[in-house]
Amino acid sequence: MTINAVAREVGMTGPALYHYFASHDDLVAAVSADFLHELTAAMESARDAHAAASPAERLLATCRAMREWAVAHPAEFRWIFALPVPPTASARIRPESPRNQAAHDFELVFLQQIEELWASAPFPVPAPEELAPSVREQLGAYAATLDCDLPIEALHVAMHCWIRLYGLLCMEVLNQLDFVYTDVTPIYEETLRDLAAVLDIDYLPPAPA
Repeated sequence: MTINAVAREVGMTGPALYHYFASHDDLVAAVSADFLHELTAAMESARDAHAAASPAERLLATCRAMREWAVAHPAEFRWIFALPVPPTASARIRPESPRNQAAHDFELVFLQQIEELWASAPFPVPAPEELAPSVREQLGAYAATLDCDLPIEALHVAMHCWIRLYGLLCMEVLNQLDFVYTDVTPIYEETLRDLAAVLDIDYLPPAPA
């Protein structure tokens, strides 16, 4: 995506578009933020639709909504997660950028529900000495950026769950599983069942379509 190509699509000149975006990186970051807002809204909508349900039901609904959006919007998902983040959009350099704020809001949808689970019924976590010092250090640095109150060991479990979900979703949307699966839904549900066991919650299958 170039500035001139985008300008042509919206009926403007390249130089005119620079009145709205200072650089190509800023344009990419703004589009990424919009897509992240869409994904976050879909997950929050699924969560809020189960407001009277248990934390476990809300979490599973949120995870399913994430996949539904990704599968329905593969180009947008690839844009968000498969393209490298421009160096100028790095959270360490520009923590206030719209893209980074949108990413922060997105990750909290999942993490805050894990926090709710932990507050109501703590799930099994590794002993402090079981985590490598570098892992504790990195998780501590990450925790400092969050509006989330999970101990390091619980955050480690949350990241384990997230890596499983996100890794599978990326492989599906990037067509890395097409050689064996034409329907990944049962595999995703198996993963949710595994994560439910890790989090010590009941796995609840999705409602019939």
